[in-house]
Parts: sequence; C-alpha cells; structure tokens
Amino acid sequence: MIEIIPSESRGSADHGWLKAKHTFSFAEYHNPQRMHFGPLRVINEDRIAPGKGFGTHPHKDMEILTYPISGAIEHKDNMGNGAIITAGEIQRMTAGRGVEHSEYNPSKTDELHLLQIWILPEQKNLEPGYEQKAFSREDKLNQLRLIASRDGRDGSITIHQRVSLYASVLQQHTELEHVIADSHKVFVQVIHGEVSINGQSAAAGDGVQIKDEQRLIISALTEAELLLFDMG
Repeated sequence: MIEIIPSESRGSADHGWLKAKHTFSFAEYHNPQRMHFGPLRVINEDRIAPGKGFGTHPHKDMEILTYPISGAIEHKDNMGNGAIITAGEIQRMTAGRGVEHSEYNPSKTDELHLLQIWILPEQKNLEPGYEQKAFSREDKLNQLRLIASRDGRDGSITIHQRVSLYASVLQQHTELEHVIADSHKVFVQVIHGEVSINGQSAAAGDGVQIKDEQRLIISALTEAELLLFDMG
C-alpha cells in the first residue's frame, strides 16, 4: 500500500522568523490520523530567517536528526558540542535521559531551509550523544546512499532504532529499485523535484507512506532529491 501525503495537506506555522510545515502532529498542529509512521515521529520542514533560531530548550528520549537543505545551522548543547551544520551534512542528537541545546541561523543574509526529523528510540534513558557527517552530492547521485543506520554501517551515522535512512539526488529519467524486507515500512520524503514511486507521482514537500510492498521502483520525472526511511 502506498499513500501520498500531499505537501499542501501538512500542518503549518508562521512565526515570522520561522515558517514551518509539519508532516505529523507537532506543537499546535494535531491530526489523529498523522501521529507517527512506525518509529518516525516528526518531519518538519523549517525555513528560518537570518540571525534567528531556537534558544536553549530541552529534549528527552528522542533521536533528533537535522538535514539542512540550504544554508547552515549553528548548534550548541550542554554536552559541550558546538558546531555549524551545512547543506550536505546530517546531524544526530540522542536526547536520551535529557539534553538542552540551541539552534540558530548564523547568516546575516541567507535563509536557512532544513528538515528536522524525530525518531522514537528503541529504549528510554539512553546516554545522550552527538554525531555529524557530510555526504557530498556525488555520494548521493543516482543512488540510495545510506546516511544513518542502527549499526553505523558504510560510514553512516548511528541511530538508536531499527531505521536505515538513505539520501538520493536523482537526475531526470534515472530509475532506482529498493527491495523491502518482510514487515518493514518505508517512508519517502521528497525534497526537490518530482518522482514516481511504483507509478504514483510525488513532488517536493510530499511524503509517501509505504507498507506491505516488496519493492519500490523510484523514477525521477525531473531532477529530484529525496530521503528514504526503511524501518524494521
């Protein structure tokens, strides 16, 4: 079964400095039909104005991934980490038994565009942790490049959950196949462009929920970028 979540059906928030789209219920957006999909709890597409961001705030018992689409984000936390994460990188923060952090757009001129992703961890009260890695366009070009996984294989960052996260940049007319293990669910988030997934079209901002399928054929109708979550 393949279900398209159209971009325009997402929840939205406009705080002036922050414009956000919520695939799943988040903050003041509540949709009982979209609470989570497997362990995937949050996909927020955020646009943050220059010099603005989130002051220090707490998190607990969540795997938090940040995937900048354009621009950069400045991160500081009470674990002693301070970093700039730019487009082409992915950041993982294990909130575990509790962390506090801040996130800002350090640019004085450029908007920050990113995906923030929350994944429910396999257990509570994990040791808080941090990881950050870069994957170039060439790493992702016309293939599904593993960027996060339970075991950190193939140079991916580690997620404390049975999730394999792939990123791909597809040139027009490229076709990829992804085989799905029994009982696994898959979620695809289209970032740019338009793709066909087993014959169903999905465009920028759309999400695709997939279950009870054995394989996916992903065809790029235009140049496209996407994330694919394979969840055991």
